Amino acid sequence: MFSKFGLGFLPVLGTVTEACPPVEADITMVLLGVLLSLVAIFVASKAGGEFANWLGFPPVLGELLGGVVIGISALHLVVFPEGGIDSSRSLVISILEATAGLTPDAAEATFKSQSEVLEILSELGVIILLFEIGLESNVEQLLAVGIQAFIVACVGVVVPFIAGTLGLMFLFHVPVIPAVFAGAALTATSIGITSRVLSEIGCLSTQEGQIILGAAVIDDVLGILILAVVASLAKTGEIDIANIIYLIISASVFIVGAIVLGKFFNKTFVALASQFKTRGRVVVPALILALILAYIGGAIHLEAILGAFAAGLVLDETEAGKELEELIKPIADVIVPVFFVAVGAKTDLSVLNPAIPQNREGLIIAIFLIVVAIVGKITAGWGVFGLDQLNRLGIGVGMIPRGEVGLVFAAVGSASGALSPALDVAIILMVILTTFLAPPLLRIVFKTETPSPSSETV
Repeated sequence: MFSKFGLGFLPVLGTVTEACPPVEADITMVLLGVLLSLVAIFVASKAGGEFANWLGFPPVLGELLGGVVIGISALHLVVFPEGGIDSSRSLVISILEATAGLTPDAAEATFKSQSEVLEILSELGVIILLFEIGLESNVEQLLAVGIQAFIVACVGVVVPFIAGTLGLMFLFHVPVIPAVFAGAALTATSIGITSRVLSEIGCLSTQEGQIILGAAVIDDVLGILILAVVASLAKTGEIDIANIIYLIISASVFIVGAIVLGKFFNKTFVALASQFKTRGRVVVPALILALILAYIGGAIHLEAILGAFAAGLVLDETEAGKELEELIKPIADVIVPVFFVAVGAKTDLSVLNPAIPQNREGLIIAIFLIVVAIVGKITAGWGVFGLDQLNRLGIGVGMIPRGEVGLVFAAVGSASGALSPALDVAIILMVILTTFLAPPLLRIVFKTETPSPSSETV
């Protein structure tokens, strides 16, 4: 009986199973899923932005909150396959199954492909944002506060890193490698969130704004180096000195080289743009340069956003710089909110539930990390010297949000197995709170003082 109906068929069944190709996503279903997701993202960003503006807060805070509403913490309209989330938890996939004929077999593949498209759009959003911020900045202004920005960045990295690492080791008895990972996550600064808020409240081109922007750029480079060190330490137990030296040299050469070469490129760009007669004669060549530099930045293992920012700085020096600032705004209005809503959508508020045992331990550690995260960056604001009547508190607050950068540290640490569930929860909670606290705090601290002569737009 077994040979006829059971065991005799096992090899055949095994062969059939191995021969069956995996179900691939239907491109049409992926497109429909992306369309529905973008509808949810745009509605959330606009509704959230208007609501935040009505309350007197920066619209970016509303976009983040809108993302929370449609994300994993509430409606599940925009979710990503992180932390074991699958297609069964996506409302968009359920809608596709009910209305567009998506089969259950193809649901998971469609969900993953759709999420990848949204991730790419999100990354494009932050690239466009940094390009826009570069256009609004000025090389001479950044160089004028370069030393101060460098000191702010270094203090904002060293103080929270040392305080966080040693505190976890001696107060909470966390092993060395997890403590170093958590300390490294405290060093990050989300240049995207801070720069957007500063632009919205009209403080981006003040001395404080330029110091924050320069420090955030340096902070990103230092963050990349620290991440490379701790990732190597978690993986092999050893630090790859050669890789660190490579990153330092490539980051320095890339940023300085892009700006220096830009001085020679300016006239060529203006001459080239003047030859075009069709629509987009200025903005399309500018975007080509931004994307090329973003690609180079990513290809040499830096951040693509650094390349986009450098492109904005280069083109700001051209005669078409002011025109470009206006032309890029409609593009940014469409694509940048995808990034902020996605950050909010990935925010899992279930980590706040004290009923879960590991969350309770994580909440206690999180309180410590949040205090260190805020105090460490505010301390950096007092690293500025030689400038009077400067809003040092505003500079420190501007360095607080960790945003997507902090999430990258948490993701790498979790994937490496270096972080315990409690420490992982604590880092995520620290990232959430610093990201959401910074926008309203920035508006408050920059309203507490009337801009002094040293802080006026230059």
